[in-house]
Amino acid sequence: MNKNYYAIIMAGGIGSRFWPISRTSHPKQFIDILGTGKTLIQQTYDRFLKVCPKENIFVVTNESYTDLVNAQLPDMASNQILTEPVMRNTAPCIAYGCFKIQSINPDAAIVVAPSDHLILDEPRIVATIEKSLQTATKHQCLVTLGIKPSRPDTGYGYIQYTDNVIDSDFHKVKTFTEKPTLEIAKTFLQSGDFLWNAGIFIWSAKAIVSAFEQHLPDMNDIFAEARPHYNTDSERTHVNNAYLQCTNISIDYGIMEKADNVYVLPSEFGWSDTGTGHQFMTWPIKIMWATLLSLQKK
Repeated sequence: MNKNYYAIIMAGGIGSRFWPISRTSHPKQFIDILGTGKTLIQQTYDRFLKVCPKENIFVVTNESYTDLVNAQLPDMASNQILTEPVMRNTAPCIAYGCFKIQSINPDAAIVVAPSDHLILDEPRIVATIEKSLQTATKHQCLVTLGIKPSRPDTGYGYIQYTDNVIDSDFHKVKTFTEKPTLEIAKTFLQSGDFLWNAGIFIWSAKAIVSAFEQHLPDMNDIFAEARPHYNTDSERTHVNNAYLQCTNISIDYGIMEKADNVYVLPSEFGWSDTGTGHQFMTWPIKIMWATLLSLQKK
């Protein structure tokens, strides 16, 4: 297993689109949605154990969910659970994790993924991530995973790609479009060069820090100033102060839409974003019923 590989699990969402199954006090990433015996965050953690050493996995979550993370992921050390004092979208979350990891290992390659996605083909996604980590390290580029759309869904973001390819399979990204109208989504499917944005990112620590320097310089300075404090007793105090200075911005809008070294890997691994409520309604009724029953018992 490559010791330069790291993972960041984003687990700070409150699950508002999944109400009433998901509640602010107990959001969907901490629920056993499918009745498998493991919650979504536990499944995500187990997935990354196949990619990198367990000490290289970090969770970024709201500080109010620290006890939930500790309870569900007892193997994680306290310094692997990164807490956010306020919600500031995905760019600050990713900056925190990536700057901290870079301070530990400048040669790190990092996969960043939400904690609440349903993945049906575990071996394939592990192979996809490992392949992407190799390409991201080799080319010092930013990689995102794209899913071939099966319908004109307005609940997902879309990635348009070009014929410019590296390592045979990674296509240069042309545009990002966030949740289009139904008519636009239909044209995307007809064109054949659009993918659903899975929200899973892979890059080297050097490449993503460089991207922050170029495209989000204010945020870069905020987290760069905290470098002497990462992995020390003063980390939390300085990070809390950093968050209060950060703008609310997504990594897609802040960096991925602006950078010129972004590539997408068309992927198939049985993916579903559980945050899209109508997607959940397509799952078997017995799964819904089992979940509701399990919640009632708590």
